[in-house]
Order: sequence, then structure tokens, then C-alpha cells
Amino acid sequence: MTSASAMPTRRDEDFRYADLAALAPLWPVAAERIVLGPGEQRAMAIIHAEGDAWARDLVVDVAEGGRFALHLISSGQGLGRFTLRVNLAARAELVFGAAQLAGAGQTLEIVTQVVHSAPDAISRQVVRSVAARRSTVNYLGKVLVQKGADGTDGAQSVRAMLLDRSASANAKPELEIHADDVKCAHGCAVGELDAAALFYMAQRGLPPEAAKRLMLQAFVAEAFVGAEDGAALGEAAIAALEALV
Repeated sequence: MTSASAMPTRRDEDFRYADLAALAPLWPVAAERIVLGPGEQRAMAIIHAEGDAWARDLVVDVAEGGRFALHLISSGQGLGRFTLRVNLAARAELVFGAAQLAGAGQTLEIVTQVVHSAPDAISRQVVRSVAARRSTVNYLGKVLVQKGADGTDGAQSVRAMLLDRSASANAKPELEIHADDVKCAHGCAVGELDAAALFYMAQRGLPPEAAKRLMLQAFVAEAFVGAEDGAALGEAAIAALEALV
């Protein structure tokens, strides 16, 4: 990932879909570092639901047997870019759940790199994105399993929902594996709300806008299963969705 003070270009893989013009006033983005000791567990929630353009770069080291759970909501106004880099030691665990809720021509972006550097570590990434009104949502995520990191268990689940034809989504989950006896998988889908389900709800008297919000709430909630701050995350997501639908 680009960390120098010079502005990146689209030749830099992590910035291939970025809104570089909007990012320029925020550049360079200082890295924030979190270090978890052996066996340490920590949960963190980040909600960017208000304000102008923002960018954050989080670097996390999880020592042997540690567990880091991070949940993110990205909405607000203008550009939103979140970068997460995690190194997992033996038997360490990462849980990352995120929702991007974009409207009004926004670009929201999540870039992750998770390195399994030792055996038997676990990583789970669930990203749910909703885009409306000429907005763009991006996810670029790499899981790197280094040599000797046998027993790795890594998964990425990435889904985006487009609310109209002017919205767009880009997703690039990636696995790079240099070890044996690993279990790694990724899934990615971009689609629209199920018309049959909306019709079913309308037949039972639910107004179209309310039906859309309910379906989107259920869609986004998949990113926050098991989160310690689930109530606050849910309230923030509902508020952001009401502005989109």
C-alpha cells in the first residue's frame, strides 16, 4: 500500500478506483497503529456518519492468540476512504464487518490487507455496501498467507446493492497463498433489490419505501452479527439508509 507523501496514481493497485481529486486535500493520511499483546482481545467500532470527506489508515498487529474485532459504518458526505492493514500471529483472529452507505455522488472505499504470518490464524471479513444516486462504492481486499502459516482459515464476503442505474460498485477480493493445509474463500456479488420480495411486501400493505428500507436494513445487518456495539451500529445504519431511500 502506498505510504509515501507523494500522491498515488491509478497505477497503484490500492487506488485504481479511488476519487483522487477528492483525496488530494487529505493526503498524506497518517497511519494509526494498534498493537494487541498475546491473548489480548479488543473490540472497536468506527462510525463515520456525518461531516465532509475523510480518510483513515489503520495498522493492526495481533500477537499470538489475540483477537481483534472491528466494525465500521461509512456514510456521511463526500469521499470516505478506510484502509486496514492487519498482521496475524499464530492462533490470532480478526473479525471485520463494514457497511458503506453512499448517496449524492459520493465515493466510499474500503481497502484491506490481512497477512497470516503464522499458523492457525483466523480472519473473517464481511462488507455490505449500498449505493444510490450516482455514487460509487469500492472494496479492494487482499488476504496474504505467508509460507509456514499452515492451518490458516480466511474468508471474505463482499456484496453490494445498487439502488438505481446511476450508481456503481467495484469489488476485488484477492487471495495469495504460500502455505499448505489452509482454508480460504471469498465471495463477491453486485445486484439490486429483489423485485419479487418487494412485490410480496407491497401485497401485504407495506409502502414501497418502507419495504426497501426493511430489506436494506437486513442486508446491512449481516456485517454486524456478533458486534459488541451492535445497537449503536444498527441505529447509525438505519439513519443513513433513511437518507438514501
